[in-house]
Amino acid sequence: MHPDPTFLWLLPERAVDDFAAALGGTRLLTAQEQAAMERRLTAGARRRYLGARLLCRYALSARTGRPLDRWRFRIGGFGRPEPEPDEEGVRFNLSHTEGLIACVVTQGRACGVDVGPTPARAELVSHLGHRLAPAERAELAAAAPGVRAALAGEFWVLKEAYLKALGTGLSRSLGGFSFAPRAADRIAVHDPEQPAGTDARWWFDLLHPGPGHVLAVATEDGRPGALRRTDLYDLSLFDSSLSDISYV
Repeated sequence: MHPDPTFLWLLPERAVDDFAAALGGTRLLTAQEQAAMERRLTAGARRRYLGARLLCRYALSARTGRPLDRWRFRIGGFGRPEPEPDEEGVRFNLSHTEGLIACVVTQGRACGVDVGPTPARAELVSHLGHRLAPAERAELAAAAPGVRAALAGEFWVLKEAYLKALGTGLSRSLGGFSFAPRAADRIAVHDPEQPAGTDARWWFDLLHPGPGHVLAVATEDGRPGALRRTDLYDLSLFDSSLSDISYV
C-alpha cells in the first residue's frame, strides 16, 4: 500500500502580514516563541520567523483537524521541533529564506525541507567547492560557469533537506554522504553512515517555486507524484475554517 501524500505549503514573504492578520497576529505563539521572534535583529527576520511559526500550525491543522491554538512543540537533540503531544504521528519541517517560507508535513514518516536562493551566492559556491563529497565536487567544478551557481544551490538544499529529515541538521559533514548525478526519474543519495538498504527508502523532490528560489523536499518512504503543493500567495487559497480560534 502506498504511503500518504507529502504535503508542501509555501508562503511568500510578501503575504506574511495578511496571513498573520487572518490568524490573529502573534497570539498563537507561545511566550518563548514571541521572545525568540523579538530577538531577531531585522524586521525581515522577524517577519519570516512569525510566518514560519504560523505556517506550521496552519499546515498541521489542515492535515489533522486539530485546532490551531492547540499546537505545542518540543525541541529534539539537534534543535528540530516536533509536535507535542504527537498522537497523530504527524511530522513536519520548516525552512525559510528571504522571500519564501516552506513547511512540509507527513504522517508517520521522516521529512525535511530546505529553500534557498538561486543562483547560489558566490560564497556558497566557494564553500561547497571544499566540503562536498569528491564526486560532487568534481561535478560542480566541471559545470559551465553559468550553471555552477545554480547547481551549487541545488546541492545545498538537497543536503540540508536530507539532514533535517534525519534530524541531525548540519552537525554532520556535507561530504559524509553524496547525491548521484541527477537522473530524469530519481535523485539518489548514498549515505554510508546509514544501515544497508536505507538509501533506497528516500525520495527527493527538487523544485523551483519561483525565479529566485530552489527548494528540496526529502521524504522517507516517498514515491513519485506524492507531493501535494499549496501556494498561499493570496488569501483566496486560505482555509478560513481553520482560523476559528477562541484564544482561551
